[in-house]
Parts: sequence; structure tokens; C-alpha cells
Amino acid sequence: MEPELQDLSALFPSVAAQLRNALSTLHLAAAQLAPPSEREEDPALDAKAALLDQSYYQLLRLVSNLSAAALLREDQPLLLKDVDVVDLVESLCRRAEGLAAQLGLTLCFVCSMEHHICAAAPRELEQLCYHLLSNAFKFTPAGGTVTVDLRCAGGRVLLSVADTGPGIQEEDLETLFDRYLHKNLMDPQPHGLGLGLPLCRRIAEGHGGRLLAESKTGVGSRFTLSIPDQRTDSGGVSDVPLDYTGGFNRTLLALADALPAEAFLLRSQN
Repeated sequence: MEPELQDLSALFPSVAAQLRNALSTLHLAAAQLAPPSEREEDPALDAKAALLDQSYYQLLRLVSNLSAAALLREDQPLLLKDVDVVDLVESLCRRAEGLAAQLGLTLCFVCSMEHHICAAAPRELEQLCYHLLSNAFKFTPAGGTVTVDLRCAGGRVLLSVADTGPGIQEEDLETLFDRYLHKNLMDPQPHGLGLGLPLCRRIAEGHGGRLLAESKTGVGSRFTLSIPDQRTDSGGVSDVPLDYTGGFNRTLLALADALPAEAFLLRSQN
């Protein structure tokens, strides 16, 4: 691993911890200034509070990415358990479907299997899926389609997220997974720091797999996760609830950079 990558990934979690404390105070103060009971009775107040919530979720998402950057310093396998990947991915798509509609997009989940158990790290796999969906939502114009495809072939579990956006220039594909190390290539807002795809690649590698990107200008892009189709023989599927967002709506958190402020109105979350 390059020294500059090690230095950056070591610094990010410390920065994230300090930001998280400040954000908690800000969120508490905002909630006291615009409590839900008053927001429900006052659409104008709700709209203003939604802008605050949107900014808060966007910052919290950035903090979560900075915290997860510690993964970039590691090359050890992730802790895997037997997971129903069909249920995990399908549930995620159901939660994101209505938010895609608010952007004028159609989100499709394609899978011929009702269930499929394989060794995976559910928290990290969900993070990867949401990162890929967030990118697809951001870069696909209204009227487009984002397709999540899950299948098994050749002893592998293949999960792909494809969009009908503008595609990626061929020269940009070369630095797609380490873009944040190239200051001259940093994307403007709202495209973030470029940590998402490096984290996705690390998650893929932690599963003993890989993440592949393909794109055609004017047609769209496809990112495909390929992991071994195997089990841990650990005695079954874990039923421990997945919650790594501090109690906040994890779908809103994961897609905050791609969503309009209307997604954060109280009526949109009910």
C-alpha cells in the first residue's frame, strides 16, 4: 500500500470522531428548534427543517465514510457469516425504491432466486450496495433506470448495479478506485471525496472477491461485485439486527448525497 494512502486512512477516523461529536450537538439543537409536532402543523417550518436534516445526513454520511476509511489500511479478510444475500439486497432495494422515484428514476431488482445463503459480511455488503446505488442515483438523469442484478454463476455470487447515466470517460476509469489521492482529479460537489469506491473495492477484497467497473459513454455504467459462492458452516444465518447508523434511517443516510431535500420532509419519511 502506498505511504500516502496509509497516512490519509490513518487520519480520517480521528477527524471523523471529532466531527461526529459536533454533529450530535448540532442535530440535538435543530430538533429542539423544530420539533416534529410543530413540523407536522407547519409545512413551511417542515421544509426549512428538511434542509437542515438533509445537510446533517450528508455530513453524517461523510463522517461514516471517514470512519470506515480504516478498512483501507487493512488487507485481512472480513468476518463472514452465512447470510441470505437475496433477502439482504432485495430489502435494501425496497427501501430505496421510493427515494429513487423522488429523483424521477426507476429502480429495478432482478433476481431469479427466492433465497441464497452464502458467506458474507452483512454490514459491509450493505455499505457497498448503498455506495453503488448512491453513485448511480447521482449520475443518472431523471427518466433513467438503475438496475440491481443478483445471480450465481461459475461458483461465484455476482451482484451488479447498472445505470443509464452518461457513462465514464475511458481515461477516468484508470483512477476510479483511488481518485481521492489525485487532487487534480477531485470531483466538485456533490460527488464527495471519492472514498466510496475505494471502500467498495476493499469490501470486495475482504470477501475474497473483486469489484469490476465497465462503462460506455452515453450508455451508462455497471459495477459488478464477484465473491465466492461458499458458506462458513457456522451453523446458520445470524438473526442479530443490523444497525450501524446510531438509530438514524440508514437508507436516507446512505443515499443523502443523491437525494432532494423533499426526501427529508416528515411526510416523506412516514
